[in-house]
Amino acid sequence: MIHYAEVKPAVYLESTVVSYLISRPSNDAVISSRQQATQQLWNEYSDDFEFVASFIVANEIQRGDAEEAQRRLRTLENLRKLEFSLEARLLSQLLIDAGAIPSNSTQDAQHIAIAATNNLDYLVSWDFKHIVNRSRFQNINNICRDAGFNTVTILTPEELIEGIRMKEESIPPTDPILEEIYRMKEEFNAQFNSLEELFAYLKDEETKAKARGVKFVPAPPPPPGAMEKMEKMLKELNKDSE
Repeated sequence: MIHYAEVKPAVYLESTVVSYLISRPSNDAVISSRQQATQQLWNEYSDDFEFVASFIVANEIQRGDAEEAQRRLRTLENLRKLEFSLEARLLSQLLIDAGAIPSNSTQDAQHIAIAATNNLDYLVSWDFKHIVNRSRFQNINNICRDAGFNTVTILTPEELIEGIRMKEESIPPTDPILEEIYRMKEEFNAQFNSLEELFAYLKDEETKAKARGVKFVPAPPPPPGAMEKMEKMLKELNKDSE
């Protein structure tokens, strides 16, 4: 079943993120900055993303101070937990054998492999040694692609928030010219009750224009099976809306 409009980008929370999230406020400027960014992502962007974790995260964060370990584990209680599949095991081995992740950090390879094999959008971490390490990104991405999986965007919480802000700020302010064309678009759209009506109108106008000698460039042939795929997708979407 297809639910495109309802799908949120999935963000894998690596163990360091959970630790910063529940740790006691620090006077250290660097630590405090990371704590604030992590808490901001968790508190202000939970409606924009689906936060997920794995059993490996749970195993890592249950160590150390018993009280803080319980607080870390409670953070994961309502999150979707991703299984460590055979594909993830093989991909993590590839990441290690290819030198993308050191052999003494197998769990870090597993974090990346789980995110990649589950087609997640983001992996957020504060682990600069092995995960959020720019010198390793190209190798990690190449291995994931060669294995047939999508690459995962690896970021710190701070970088993910900054990316969201940049997207929001990339829409420039309106002006009288834009406002006029927006009104024109709305007036044009208001003439039609459905996409079918709009299509029929445009084809009729196109036929009239051709009769007047206007030349149109035909669309290139579609990829093989494209029509069948789109018709199937439309049927599934219509079925979901019933």
